[in-house]
Amino acid sequence: MVVCGDDGLAHRLAAELRGVYGEQVTLVVPPDRRTARPPVVGRARAASAALFDRVVSAAVGSVGRTGAAGQPAAAADGGRVDGEGTLEAGEPTDAVLAEAGVAQATALALVYDDDETNIRAALTARRLNPRLRLVLRLYNRRLGQHIEELLDQAAALAAGDEDGGPGTGAETSTTVLSDADTAAPALAATAVAGTSKVVQTESLLLRAVERPLSANGPGTGGLCTLALLSGGDPDGGGEQQPRLLPDDEEVRQAAGRHAVVLEQVSAAAGTGSAAPSRRMTGVMPLASLFSRRLRWSLAGLVGCVVGLAVALWLVTGIHPLRAFYVTLLDLFAIDDPALGASLGRQLLQLLSALVGLLLLPVLLAAALEALGTFRTASGLRRPPRGLNGHVVLLGLGKIGTRVLTRLRELDVPVVCVESDPEARGLATARRLRVPVVLGDVTQEGVLEAAQIHRAHTLLAVTSADTTNLEAVLYARTVRPDLRVVLRLYDDDFATAVYRTLRAAYPHALTRSRSVTHLAAPAFAGAMLGRQVLGAIAVERRVLLFAAVDVDRHPELEGRTVGEAFRAGAWRVLALEGRTDTPADHLLAKGDRVVVAATRRGLAELR
Repeated sequence: MVVCGDDGLAHRLAAELRGVYGEQVTLVVPPDRRTARPPVVGRARAASAALFDRVVSAAVGSVGRTGAAGQPAAAADGGRVDGEGTLEAGEPTDAVLAEAGVAQATALALVYDDDETNIRAALTARRLNPRLRLVLRLYNRRLGQHIEELLDQAAALAAGDEDGGPGTGAETSTTVLSDADTAAPALAATAVAGTSKVVQTESLLLRAVERPLSANGPGTGGLCTLALLSGGDPDGGGEQQPRLLPDDEEVRQAAGRHAVVLEQVSAAAGTGSAAPSRRMTGVMPLASLFSRRLRWSLAGLVGCVVGLAVALWLVTGIHPLRAFYVTLLDLFAIDDPALGASLGRQLLQLLSALVGLLLLPVLLAAALEALGTFRTASGLRRPPRGLNGHVVLLGLGKIGTRVLTRLRELDVPVVCVESDPEARGLATARRLRVPVVLGDVTQEGVLEAAQIHRAHTLLAVTSADTTNLEAVLYARTVRPDLRVVLRLYDDDFATAVYRTLRAAYPHALTRSRSVTHLAAPAFAGAMLGRQVLGAIAVERRVLLFAAVDVDRHPELEGRTVGEAFRAGAWRVLALEGRTDTPADHLLAKGDRVVVAATRRGLAELR
């Protein structure tokens, strides 16, 4: 397998494929990254340092194409790129992809941060190897759908030309994924206490929650226990380590311990986590044109007009509609003076004129306020006064934009902080009418403008670890009990930060999450030809959800749902299309099941 990328996701994905799934991987990365410390996974931890130091340098213009008989050609310095080597190249050109062995590879992952680079390389790779399984990282989801269809169609046509008929490239597939889409639900769920972890398939919606276990198991409403959380240390630093997919005996012995429990399996149609009735849209409500004080002033004046009209009707005895008409004439001073009329009529005319004088500044204020609202409708909103219990989101890049959309789907009030006035997420914040504070979060007064002292959670997802850490440390001085969630790249650094913050603020919730750690399993599953439906973070580990065909599977076909369970590896949760799957249901040919699995368990299911 070949992995091409220019950031941490490429290293994480390569380590995932090597350490968990035991695959031979060629990693293609830009030059001058020898000093970068790649992440390691599973049994690759001990050997990864030496492995990544064995780098074969190959300039873009001097790399050779693959030699005969499927052997890789020699590099410019006389070395070769073996199945577990690393190739340095500035861009994934034809020569670089050929040097990496794409023509003989099973799968290729293109995880560059730039969509155009990934698309261009995918088109080249599909031409070099029509049977290649492609996995692309694209932020633009609509474009990704079109590219996926295009590349699959090209592969089908190429396979038909070679073998004499269409459909021979059944193993060939193109999968478009986004690390932002994969990680955003977990980040949003971590930031919002009590929010269910949700994994959605084409026909089912699975909800998982954290709750303490009773002596009888998961408790009321719990279908099964997916994971036991560590004792006393929610990020795995306590004496007890988190246990994924425990058996019944472990669950009984863990009474009182917190666990992740599968709460519900329901039909996906109409059961999304969003609240459409309250979701923010781009349509400006009429009430937002005028402030509350101005609306009360207008209501008071309308009440005065109605009262004057009723009084005129009672005093003069004229028809009620004529009384309203005359009152309005008096109000706008376009009637004749009531000379010679009764004293009551004269007093009412004077009062109407007075009310008319009061109405003029109110009407002017309403016009100016509406004009100002329309002028700023296309701009960014400021945090309203009195906002309380909201989430302060730092960073509106790729990850921050997806997290913002997810939080608004959950109806969570959000205030964003962004230093770049050209950030891609500002348009989304404007469309959702989310307040934004423009400024450097490390400068004094920026977090105060976001009303951090009244916030419920601080979610720091900028691309700079030091910025996230500095913002969290400053916010904790303002609010020692503030819940914080950090996006940190390096796992060792994240663990050290978590333990220090937890020791300094034991009564406040602290979480650290890595986007590459959350996204890599989905990319690895796609390269192996498996559809990873989703992933939920269990402290610093990941539990995967995948769809598996039962047909001719030795661990599934001919077994009941209960017998197909292997503790610590995988558990069958449901059949596709069915919301109820009893433990004694016999799995047969044609069934497709949704399983929860560890990364190594999913590798064994292959």
